[in-house]
Amino acid sequence: MRPFLFFACLFAGSALYAQDSTNRFSVSGYVEAYYSYDLNKPASNTKPSFLYSHNRHNEFNINLAFLKANYQTNKVRANLAIAAGTYMNANYAAEPGVLKNVFEANAGMKLSKQYELWLDVGIFPSHIGFESAISKDCPTLTRSILAENSPYYQSGAKLSYNTPNGKWLLSVLALNGWQRIQRVESNSLMSFGTQVQFKPNTNTLLNSSTFIGTDQPDTTRLMRYFHNLYAVVTSGKTSITTGFDIGAQQRTKGSNDFQIWYAPVIIARYTLNEQWSLNARGEYYSDQKGVIVAANTPGGFKTFGYSVGMDFSPVPNAIVRLEGRGFTSKDKLFERNGEPVSGNGMLNFSIAVAF
Repeated sequence: MRPFLFFACLFAGSALYAQDSTNRFSVSGYVEAYYSYDLNKPASNTKPSFLYSHNRHNEFNINLAFLKANYQTNKVRANLAIAAGTYMNANYAAEPGVLKNVFEANAGMKLSKQYELWLDVGIFPSHIGFESAISKDCPTLTRSILAENSPYYQSGAKLSYNTPNGKWLLSVLALNGWQRIQRVESNSLMSFGTQVQFKPNTNTLLNSSTFIGTDQPDTTRLMRYFHNLYAVVTSGKTSITTGFDIGAQQRTKGSNDFQIWYAPVIIARYTLNEQWSLNARGEYYSDQKGVIVAANTPGGFKTFGYSVGMDFSPVPNAIVRLEGRGFTSKDKLFERNGEPVSGNGMLNFSIAVAF
């Protein structure tokens, strides 16, 4: 792929920039390989449609691999990352042409000499949620149901401000849509978002993010309102992450009647030592009307999820992860041997290296 050849050249030439004491330019990368076994043995070798990461059954594959170039000064900054993997195939399926491989592409300018006030424009990671596409940086191997079904990436403009004491982050965003690079055809309305993040101390993080907009053409426009709330609290060797998503979308155009979905999650992580750690997750996702997750059953998509995992990090930039995960639904949403069933289980293994 030509973009990868381009970044290989950048990586080879980055030594020239290393002599610059300002260290303005850098190249980094990430590769996560995985194997997953779905106990329901899907004939298509693809896991249930509400999972977009690590979604291939009984095969060795790459979830995400990217090369990233970063340029940073006191006044401007820019990022460009080109990626491939099953995560990209699933999440970027609606994007046209070469945009299917653009993991990140943005440019920013500092608007104040005195304050950390930045304007960034382009394609950047979502302001929603505590989990990203980079598994190494997340508390569990796989993503929560709420993370899989809210934006991983966005395109638009972001105005952000960090307070001098580093405790507050405030952002407002104008966006092309709900996880969209190219806006939906015949949609003339921009979407908008906000983020407020508070770090009262080094062990606590509180975040509130919102989205207001639509992802449909003007003729069938349904307004969507969404709020993501989470907290991360660390005490000694234990870290607890709790999150709650709630969304509402108009039932019909111009209607005051809304369809609601919501999702709570809690993740506990315990560090045994510098190399080993354990994690456990419990979650629930309710989308009775199929706004986000379609389900052709009377009760809609109402599913409990749970997982336990073990991580081994031999060096700081690499991690080996093993996870057992299961789902239990109110209705028979899953399929095993051609028959509908109410449960699903899977085993996941991954190796991730950042460089």
